[in-house]
Amino acid sequence: MSYSVGSLFAGIGGICYGFKQAKFSLKWANEYNSKACETYSHNFKHKLVCEDIHQLKNPHDLGYVDVITSGFPCQAFSVAGYRKGFNDPRGNLFFETARFIDTLKPKAFLLENVKNLKGHDGGNTFKVIQNVIENDLGYSFIPFILNSKDYGNIPQTRERIYIVGFKDQDLTEKFQVPKKIKLTKSIHDFIDTDQKDDKYYYHSDHQYFPTLSKEIQSRDTLYQWRRIYVRENKSNVCPTLTANMGTGGHNVPILKDQHGIRKLTPKECVNFQGFPKGFKFPSEMANSHCYKQAGNSVVVPVIKRIATEIKNVLDN
Repeated sequence: MSYSVGSLFAGIGGICYGFKQAKFSLKWANEYNSKACETYSHNFKHKLVCEDIHQLKNPHDLGYVDVITSGFPCQAFSVAGYRKGFNDPRGNLFFETARFIDTLKPKAFLLENVKNLKGHDGGNTFKVIQNVIENDLGYSFIPFILNSKDYGNIPQTRERIYIVGFKDQDLTEKFQVPKKIKLTKSIHDFIDTDQKDDKYYYHSDHQYFPTLSKEIQSRDTLYQWRRIYVRENKSNVCPTLTANMGTGGHNVPILKDQHGIRKLTPKECVNFQGFPKGFKFPSEMANSHCYKQAGNSVVVPVIKRIATEIKNVLDN
């Protein structure tokens, strides 16, 4: 049976791709960032509302869906953020997600956020979210943390918390959290060996080149420039991609290839998020936006596994 999906805080469509691959029908999406909307529209043809969710007063205008997904912004709950939680206006965006669930009453939902959501403010933030979902909305609450290198066969260290809930709470025990799978792919499966664009390479006149050329020796690992030093990823996977890769570039993973030392390209970054080969950034999109969008996204194969399990539960 086919189930419909509505995606809140859709970004460039990572969660949507996962559900699409799991044979769900994408009905609508909402995203606020205009540049992310451009990229989303470049790759999807269904309804996209590019507007602040606070302005969407009546969720019925978008239409009923069987499943609501929400990758609500994680800055308010992130170790890298200011730890303000619900005191941060961005934290209130969870309540906007809750408003959509309360109004449309889908069969199920999926929330995605940073791992630190669970421990934020001594666990109080998480308790509030759980209380809203279970007691105010009447849905089940199934939280779990997955690392993409262990659950998506994608060689990137990326731990995220996922929360699944069902309107029919009798279905809760039927949901199986995805089990670990073997990582069979290496970074070489995601790197473009034909990449020759000079703008991604470091040259001898760059201020950091002496340090980079000394520290970056292996072609079988990825590195990062961390403001004042080079960090090697000793587990031979991609370090966690971040949203600030496009602001100064200090977090963009670096590699050594046959032509020299260079950054990962934006396309390679979405490769490490498991996006399908057909995905493309708009040709006029600035690299700074592309890096940010890639870093803000999710790992598609992990989402596909969760979506497939949601579908199995609803089918049965």
